[in-house]
Amino acid sequence: MTHQMMTPPVPDDPTSAAGPVATGQPSTPLLMAGGLPNGPHARIVITIASMGFFLITLDISIVNVALAQIRAELGGGTVGQQWIIDGYTLVFAALLLFAGNLADRIGAKKAMALGIAIFGVTSAACAFAPTTGLLIAARCAQGAGAAIMLPASMSLVRETFPDPARRAKALGVWAVGGAVAALVGQPLGGLLTTFDWRWVFTINLPVCAGMLLLVTVVAPSPTRPTPFDWAGQILAVIGLSALVYGLIDGGHAGFGSAPVITALTVAMVALVGFVIVQSRVAHPMMPLDLFHARGFRLALPVGFAFMVGNYGNVFVISLFLQQELGMPPLQAGLVFLPSAFFAIAANLASGPITNRYGARLPVVAGLSSMAVGLTALLITAPLGHPWLIALCVIPIGAGGALAMPSVTGVVLEGVPARQAGTASAVFNTFRQVGGAVAIAVFGALIANPDHVVQGIRVSLGIAAALLLLAALSSLRIQPRATTTL
Repeated sequence: MTHQMMTPPVPDDPTSAAGPVATGQPSTPLLMAGGLPNGPHARIVITIASMGFFLITLDISIVNVALAQIRAELGGGTVGQQWIIDGYTLVFAALLLFAGNLADRIGAKKAMALGIAIFGVTSAACAFAPTTGLLIAARCAQGAGAAIMLPASMSLVRETFPDPARRAKALGVWAVGGAVAALVGQPLGGLLTTFDWRWVFTINLPVCAGMLLLVTVVAPSPTRPTPFDWAGQILAVIGLSALVYGLIDGGHAGFGSAPVITALTVAMVALVGFVIVQSRVAHPMMPLDLFHARGFRLALPVGFAFMVGNYGNVFVISLFLQQELGMPPLQAGLVFLPSAFFAIAANLASGPITNRYGARLPVVAGLSSMAVGLTALLITAPLGHPWLIALCVIPIGAGGALAMPSVTGVVLEGVPARQAGTASAVFNTFRQVGGAVAIAVFGALIANPDHVVQGIRVSLGIAAALLLLAALSSLRIQPRATTTL
């Protein structure tokens, strides 16, 4: 799995959280040759930020391989497995914009410490959960901690590296955390689950403890009084939660059942209300004028389709390898290892290719590669050969890694500098919603034990079709990008 595009571009906006406003501005910068000075404890800051990104990404990928063992011990069936993944992803998506606002309001340092503390406590709750219901609740709270950490880590980097060139290098280091997590997620999850699935959560505890110790030496962050869009936030949480619940339950109870109809109706009303609120409030979470930007409109379906293909493929294939083919968790995790190596290589190649040819080539080529890999997977996976599945997963991981970094510049096409951070946050929110919807729909399709193979084929076919449509839409991206990644 590749998660590098959780990285939002950082604008050089004097009104952003990085600007010299409010209190707590570092007073003893570490002077460097040329440009603006770095803030104090720059290496500690980038270490904390990278570790935070590592944890956020790891806890999306590492749990997939543990799902079969969790079900065997705690029960809950496919519905429980879906919610263990979607509880985290849904809350993360729903609170991401709010969390960015929170980091501005209380300061990035305090927000980062709060996010780490929540993530650590909820990881312990996950590790010791005695039932599936409590595990899902803990995963939801863990998603809230992750949502707080991500924008706070970005703000800390902005504050500590005011010079754009140094900041770009720092963000490259920051992104390594996600790349490493994407590489080790499935294999590490398989290894830990071999001993006990609870270790996939326990491993977070020493990391969180170390991060909390490090954050105490970081300089106080600037604060900026930013009003919260409470109405928009509440409607977003209600709408997304009802949508995912309706999709998950509909696949099991039937879409004609009263609870499912009610949930989907509530979701529609809440999401329509959210759009209305965003058009009327003074400080919206998602300013609708962002959609006037052509690049922004083109990027959203790319991010959504990518996550459907990425999350959906890992979810259904992880369960197929263990529950249908009977593979142990470690071997199931190793199936994804070749794809991870190719993904890192493609990620490194994405920047130079984009700089030379523009964003259109890597985006279209990457999405097309994912569609080809998913199509090959839906044809060959039912044959039951793990080595063949590992080969088919390679173009999925490599294609996503090639396409996603290039979309960074596309997100910002036509977006004012003052809205660059918000545009990136909205894009990442759409991505996470795509992942949550994929788990809900694909989990429903494979829920019937008598039709698992058919469900996998339909799931992978849906993902491939969405990616192909996104690739065709991406042909409208300008052939050459002016943004250097």
